[in-house]
Amino acid sequence: MKNKSNNTIIISVGIVILVVVVFLVLQRVQTEIPGVEKIVTMGNRHIDTIDAEHEPYNSNPPTSGPHVGSIAPWGVSSEIIPDEQQIHNLEDGGVVVQYNPDVLPKTEWNVLEDAVMSAGRTHVIIAPRYDMEYVIALTAWNKLLPLDIVDIEKVQQFIKAYEGIDHHL
Repeated sequence: MKNKSNNTIIISVGIVILVVVVFLVLQRVQTEIPGVEKIVTMGNRHIDTIDAEHEPYNSNPPTSGPHVGSIAPWGVSSEIIPDEQQIHNLEDGGVVVQYNPDVLPKTEWNVLEDAVMSAGRTHVIIAPRYDMEYVIALTAWNKLLPLDIVDIEKVQQFIKAYEGIDHHL
């Protein structure tokens, strides 16, 4: 009788744990954001330097793949962030927002910056990127949202959905 009682307790605890895990996962799942591309993972292999030879990334800007062990500083950057560094930021749960300064009017830079940095976001970078086909590109681990204009609602929705999710395999 004692074994049956122990089994019942173990099964009950297991069910409670499963329910809690499912609940937590569902809390992180957001509704689909229109226009977000799911990019096939390239893994999270570390390389020694930014200049180390590695396979080409499968998206521009990249959303996963070979990267160095250091991250770029969070926040607003006036400098281009090397792919091999920004991927580590994505792996650590970051969102990187890049804009093409040759295409996005300078008056829109501040609007984009305000949309990105609002609400005290801590794992977000905004930086220029010239060599992409998009005006604006938001990236998270294996996710890419290209935009032709500053769409504050989509920017904030993307950041809310993907910021803070750790991707260490």
